[in-house]
Amino acid sequence: MPTVLITGATGFIGRQLLAELRAEGRPVIALSRNARRAHALLGPGVRVVENLDAIASETRIDAVIHLAGARVLGQPWTAARRRELMLSRTGTTARLLALMQRLQQLPRVLVSASAVGFYGASPEASFEPRDEASPPRPGEFQSDLCAAIEQEAQRAEALGVRVVRMRFGVVLGTGDGAYPMLARAARFGLGAVLGDGRQAAPWLHVDDAVGLVRFAMDRNDIQGAFNAVAPDGATQARFVHALAASFGRRARLRVPAAPMRLPMGEMASLLFDGQNAVPRAALAAGYQFRHPKLDAALMDLAVRAAKA
Repeated sequence: MPTVLITGATGFIGRQLLAELRAEGRPVIALSRNARRAHALLGPGVRVVENLDAIASETRIDAVIHLAGARVLGQPWTAARRRELMLSRTGTTARLLALMQRLQQLPRVLVSASAVGFYGASPEASFEPRDEASPPRPGEFQSDLCAAIEQEAQRAEALGVRVVRMRFGVVLGTGDGAYPMLARAARFGLGAVLGDGRQAAPWLHVDDAVGLVRFAMDRNDIQGAFNAVAPDGATQARFVHALAASFGRRARLRVPAAPMRLPMGEMASLLFDGQNAVPRAALAAGYQFRHPKLDAALMDLAVRAAKA
């Protein structure tokens, strides 16, 4: 069966995607900075490379899934951190393009991870729907970062590779990402509305994150930007109350925005501003969401967390 190359295979989405592909017998090559750790996480049957130069030019790679990149939320966005965030994504994309150019047969598709931060964090973006045709906001770091990621990925189109730019919202799953920390707070009654809570909180169940990547990978008629968000858009207040309810609790706390914006700087926009992204392209293409509704998705995750 055709080989799939995955960057970020040891990450949250990458691990679940890889597990599904391996269950179907698909050969997978995983790019990782630490091959020993990757083998321990991914198990036998997965070829792990630390450098793309290790892939021979005669290797037949059908699809490239580019999920790698340093975490955006966490360390302050100093000038050095911004360069690291940029290079962790665009640098790997450039190396993937170099690999494609020396392969004897081009991959059929590149699915490259971006984010809804592409649309910036203006008040308008939190209320007015943002579909795949909506513009970025130059001068805002999260928008500039996503735009640079996508521009680098689009270079593969000149080689004749179909490119899908997947703009993820917050992906929710029990294995990693934002959900475990948020769920822990909710279980102890510490869920909090951030600011006024009216900011949009685009979300996606991890099952649909993997589902959309595979949908984009397998459908030859799909290309361009794709908002990887659930159709049931939510404000941050609605999200935190629904999360608390999934554990039979209430969210009573509130974190004011003003005291947080100064120490966090522009990174505070990730928490106190939002983008009302809508999955227009996915719905138009006929993707069937496995978890389209927020309350049901959170209940599913609460059950999974209880069983873990």
